[in-house]
Amino acid sequence: MNADVLPAEPPPLAGGDSVSAVLGRLAWMRSEGIWPWGMRYLWTDGFGVVLLVSLAEITGEDAYLDLAEEVVTEVDLVLGRRPGYRIGEAPDRDGQYFHYLSVWEYALGVLGSHRPGYTEKALRLVTEVHPHFVVPGVGVYWKMLEDLSGPYPGFGLGGLDPYQGLAVYRYLDAGTGVLSREIGEMADLVERSWREMIVTQDLGLGMMLWSAALSDALVPGEEWTGAHIRRGLTVLDRMWIDPPGYFCRQPELPRTRFAFTNYGVALGLESVHAHPERVAALIAYFDTYRSGDHYDREAITHVMGCVARLPGSFLPPTGG
Repeated sequence: MNADVLPAEPPPLAGGDSVSAVLGRLAWMRSEGIWPWGMRYLWTDGFGVVLLVSLAEITGEDAYLDLAEEVVTEVDLVLGRRPGYRIGEAPDRDGQYFHYLSVWEYALGVLGSHRPGYTEKALRLVTEVHPHFVVPGVGVYWKMLEDLSGPYPGFGLGGLDPYQGLAVYRYLDAGTGVLSREIGEMADLVERSWREMIVTQDLGLGMMLWSAALSDALVPGEEWTGAHIRRGLTVLDRMWIDPPGYFCRQPELPRTRFAFTNYGVALGLESVHAHPERVAALIAYFDTYRSGDHYDREAITHVMGCVARLPGSFLPPTGG
């Protein structure tokens, strides 16, 4: 690249029509080789597949479903393992994360509501990887070796994994009972931990809100969902920095901020119908904020930003 030619700046996500804003950011990502074609990363690709389904549902254009299927094919080719999926394509993204797998399972299920075979693919993935990660009555290993032969050295049990896993399993099961054993084991882990569990990290709070809202939409009235929605919103109140309008990484780190984690908080808030003014403010803030590191051009930043602006198929079902 000519040193005098700077990379193009992404078009804004704030302001105007949500679909137009997202399509503009997607076009920019494609032109810059960021996404949907670029280095594969399971978390980002999961969010991206759901985003494409959302666009298909809103616009009525099946081309977005075709593209979602292409992304799934690429992820299978690059990250697919037997069983499971590698974290990412880069050399330092080895191993498997449970919470990445559950996002991918959810994405496959969302795509499966429009195209045949993907819900079944998600169900197979759950039944294949669940026994490797989950120790009934004890917890869920956060990270495993790439072949799932054992826990990744230096990583223990994940605090949020049972909650996200329970919500996604319930979504995929859809009352059929095909995941009854797995759901039972996750529900038991949630019951053992929810009273003492306090989340203080931005992205963790966003995903907890999303998990609680999704689970409550599918199985209403469980005590843990309402408790963690209230608890999460209380902690987030302590993390809101306004001006200029962002959530800090943790309550004790008021100056530390990341765009992609704020977008995850936005998804959580949208899922529980809370603070739309903060969601709009943070999207506007991160349109111009630059961290000065690789995150400025990472796919995770921009795909999650699009989801924050157009949560669509990530939102919990309503109306029964």
